Order: sequence, then structure tokens, then C-alpha cells
Amino acid sequence: MIDRPIRIGVGDRSIAYERAGKGPSIVLLHGFVGDHREWRAQIDGLAAHHDVVAWDAPGAGHSDDPPPAFRLADYADSLAAFIGALELDRPHVAGLSFGGALALELYRRHPAILRSLILVNAYAGWRGSLPADEVERRLERSLQLAGEPPEAFVQAMLPTMFPPGTPPSVTETLAAIMSEVHPHGFRAMLLSLAEADLRDVLPRVVVPTLVVHGDLDVRAPRAVAEALHRGISGSELVVIPGSGHVTSMDAGPQLTEIMDRFRSGLRQPR
Repeated sequence: MIDRPIRIGVGDRSIAYERAGKGPSIVLLHGFVGDHREWRAQIDGLAAHHDVVAWDAPGAGHSDDPPPAFRLADYADSLAAFIGALELDRPHVAGLSFGGALALELYRRHPAILRSLILVNAYAGWRGSLPADEVERRLERSLQLAGEPPEAFVQAMLPTMFPPGTPPSVTETLAAIMSEVHPHGFRAMLLSLAEADLRDVLPRVVVPTLVVHGDLDVRAPRAVAEALHRGISGSELVVIPGSGHVTSMDAGPQLTEIMDRFRSGLRQPR
């Protein structure tokens, strides 16, 4: 599970990322239990026609940890600075889970940066997508797990990421990624996601938007995806049968094809 991502200075911290291919740029944003490797199938599959950039958010993978008070707006500003540092010209932005909430916050704060949005098993923040008691339950349990050894963290979280019957090669890969989680970074992403309510952003979105839902996702249920779809005028909703929360891994080829078809179908900029 060890790879060698590139690093770039963004503000006062180092951000790691992987980059492959040529063509229109697409930026991939991972969830809060992993790093850019959650997008391995898409990095490989989209590189034939895209300039694919998959970052490690501050506090994940090979990137530096953020300060304790770092929240979603800070992540979005760091992402905007990262995109600027790489001189990406209005990239497509795809976010998985926490990464989807981050993509929406990026749109709120820096709308001119994005060409399109792809939201995969995403939330409008936990506060914006889940009942208050469920948010409190998840937050309390996740904060507790942040202080546990990696083995306990993986054992508790992994079963919620994939449906039963997912091939061991997939679950073991994510388990290895999760075992390297940064406790401080995980807490910052967790609190950012738990506190966020991005419902007010949805009606402002005017870029082409694709909402993807794994129909066996127990973390962001179908109602969450449908609320995003309803809230973003003109968005497209695609449901992938048999997929769980980390669709980028358990339905990698299908998601790659869907993303490529969506991007290819957009009117090209002048």
C-alpha cells in the first residue's frame, strides 16, 4: 500500500497528490477514512482521456496535518489554493463522501474554479443530510474511535463501507489504507463533516452535476442522494446496484465509465 505521491507547498503545509494522464483536468477528493488511493481505479481508468489529480487532504495520506481548529471552509480554501498552485484550468471536481461535502463547500467559496461536480455517496454535510440524533451518535462514536489503535478503528469502521460479499481484495485494500489514518486529520475531517449543513448551497449550483449513489450504501442512504439531486437543479442521479459507500472501490469500473461518460457528454468550453 506504499506509493510515492508528489508533494507541493500550499500555504504553510505540504500537500501530497497523484497525477496521471492528459486532457481536461479532473480533481478527485477522498473520504474521511482514507486518502487518494480510494480512487485507484479512476486514476488508472480516466487517465487515457483526462489529466487526473487525486489529492491527499490535509491530515490524510502523505499530506501534513492541519491545526485542530481546521474546518470545512479551511479545507475548501486549501483545495482552491492547491488547484491554483497546479494551474488547473476550471477542473471537473469529484468527491466521495466527505469529499463530496468538500466539493460543495469549494463551490460555495470559489464557484468560478469548477467546471462540473460529481458527488459520489456524498452529503450536504451530516447536519444537512442526517437526523440530529444520528449525527450525534456518529460523532460520538467516531471521536471515540479516533483514539483507538488502528486495528480497532478498522474493525469498527470497515463493515459500514462495503456490502456483504465484497471481494476480500477490495476490503483488505481499504483496511490497509484505513490503518494509516492520521488521528488528528481524521478528527478535523470528522468535525468538519458533522458540523456542516450545505443545503443552502444546492440551489446555487449552476455547473453540470452528477450525483452517484451505491444502492447498498448504509452510511449515506438513498434519501441523501435524492435530496442532493432535488436540491441541485438539472443534476443527474445515477444509482449503481450492489455498491456500498466506497463505490470508487467496490464498483470501480462502473463508476469510472459513468464519470467518463458524464464528462464526455458536457459541452466543451470555447
